[in-house]
Amino acid sequence: MLLDDESESTNSFHDDMIRVIDRLPREEEYRRVRHLLLHRPEITITDEQLAEIIPFCPHLESVVLTGVPETTDRTIVVLAEKAINLVGLNLSGCAQITDVGVLELTNKSLPLQWVQLNGVVGLTDPSISAIAKSCSRLLELEVCDLPLLTPVAVRDIWSFSRKLRTFRLANNPLLTDKAFPSALAEGLAETEEDKPLPHRPTTWLEQLPPLILRHSADNLRALDLSHCKVTDDAVEGIVNHAPRIQTFILSGCSLLTDRALASISKLRDHLDVLMVAHVSNITDRGLVNLARVWTWHTKDETDSSIEVCRNLTDLSVFELASLPSLRRLSLVRVHKLTDIGIFSLAEHAVGLERLHLSYCDNLSLDAMHLLLRKLEHLQHLTATGIPSFRRKGVSRFSEPTPPVTYRVNVLVFSAAPIQNFDPDQQAAFCVFTGENVARLRRFLDKEDKRRREAEARNIPFVMRSDDRMDLY
Repeated sequence: MLLDDESESTNSFHDDMIRVIDRLPREEEYRRVRHLLLHRPEITITDEQLAEIIPFCPHLESVVLTGVPETTDRTIVVLAEKAINLVGLNLSGCAQITDVGVLELTNKSLPLQWVQLNGVVGLTDPSISAIAKSCSRLLELEVCDLPLLTPVAVRDIWSFSRKLRTFRLANNPLLTDKAFPSALAEGLAETEEDKPLPHRPTTWLEQLPPLILRHSADNLRALDLSHCKVTDDAVEGIVNHAPRIQTFILSGCSLLTDRALASISKLRDHLDVLMVAHVSNITDRGLVNLARVWTWHTKDETDSSIEVCRNLTDLSVFELASLPSLRRLSLVRVHKLTDIGIFSLAEHAVGLERLHLSYCDNLSLDAMHLLLRKLEHLQHLTATGIPSFRRKGVSRFSEPTPPVTYRVNVLVFSAAPIQNFDPDQQAAFCVFTGENVARLRRFLDKEDKRRREAEARNIPFVMRSDDRMDLY
């Protein structure tokens, strides 16, 4: 009977816990707050207010402070002391936090499972290494945009965070191949012939030995290395060490070549999402070989997504169209793409749901019309900067022009507040989503029917912007 009472009490306790979003909890809510999520609070919240309230909220399990950029170490120290059940923490954009606050978190042995520290520019290697060594339950770690992060701390993450499923390292300028597992076999040393001549002085980072690991990162599913200075060797070592990566983001890694794609092909049916935008050394040959391996091993139920670089041609699109599970494809600024590639997508990529074709300026409206007719599952089409889409009547189906801080040519499934739109970019904006894709399809069908009727009656065809079917 006592056990039943205890069980009922526990259930009642958890049922009574609440989630507070974009505001501070009220006094009567302090002991009931389980999740404090401050993304975009309507009223400005100060660091002092946080530091005063957090001590009275002992049951916090997840805390997001991205909407309080002035958060300081004082608040983090209080949080580490009082929130003994803290599982998740997002401090992205809180630039005033330093190693002092993060080290206090690690010293308390909190059961952290996900930590996001993007843009906390004052953090250095000791705090990131401490997270790797002390947070044994860590499943997700995001440490993007940290200008002081070096390979030393990242090597500790590979060595100690063996349960990690998501690892994001984008835009860290000091990271090189030394930060990642080596593809070299254990004990294989560089010979004298391999050393570059003439000899040049090296930094202490360059003198780090290859990272040889005795374990595999079998749990790792998502890895983001966007705009890091990694080479083909690093990609090969990563794939050998983490053979089950599903999402691999390498956009802006300009040193990569087709050899990196050959290594990625070893992931076979595990790989779902690949982004290699702005990697100019990748050619059709590398992507075709990858697509052929992917076609052979990919299961029909897999949701595949690819973002490719601008130097590819229709040849790569032919192979990508053959992927049976392709759902999302980004071909932004692929200037060599022609109607032939679009015809291939229309005939073979029948499962496409999201397609980005911005600034592919060689595409005709007729080819895009065929694409719309064939791809019945298409829910999102980006056609910004395609001259043929400036045709009268098409723009009314486009989404409204976004705020000036929106960016068009971004990743497959995200938008980032990176740059302002100039008037030309705003005029070229052309994005169709949801029902507007179907409306555009019906409008072009009617225009095509009117054209055929005009030809049959030997009447000049005039483009219109409305949906009426008469020729005059």
